[in-house]
Amino acid sequence: MSTTTLFIACSLDGFITGKNEDISWLFTDQDYGYKQFYGSVGAVVMGRKTYETSKGFGKWPYPGKASYVISHRKGKDGRVEFLSSSVEKIMAMLKKKHKRIWLVGGANLLSQFLNHKLVDKLRIFVHPILIGEGTPFFIGIKKHILLKTIKTRKFSSGLIELEYDVLPKESNST
Repeated sequence: MSTTTLFIACSLDGFITGKNEDISWLFTDQDYGYKQFYGSVGAVVMGRKTYETSKGFGKWPYPGKASYVISHRKGKDGRVEFLSSSVEKIMAMLKKKHKRIWLVGGANLLSQFLNHKLVDKLRIFVHPILIGEGTPFFIGIKKHILLKTIKTRKFSSGLIELEYDVLPKESNST
């Protein structure tokens, strides 16, 4: 069975990027479990904005992984495959090809995945910083999404890792 995991960082005030897609506030002093997680996934999935941000790193940050960009706009890049169908159809296809999938971001794509029950696990790294503005973590969630806490972990930097399983049951938002 295939598993889709959101592995992402956010600020304490709930942003995944700052103003103008700034990510300079992200801690890079430790590994925070990244290498082990990266080694466990077969594919990475991201939205167009996350892809554009990733291209700006110089060196492609997802070497050796099947990389997919979900976007209505087509693009050309030998490192990624652009997909433009519904998220349900895309994930049905990807789950047949890959055992472990990393949902990299961004906020709009994350909301679509959560609203369509396409995320199995959340690993959220909360940075002890308030950045005030930027891209909100969760936008457009249509129903309550129940989570089961698997673990919490505090790092020496003050960063907190939260790990959840997404439960199949949902409730109407109020």
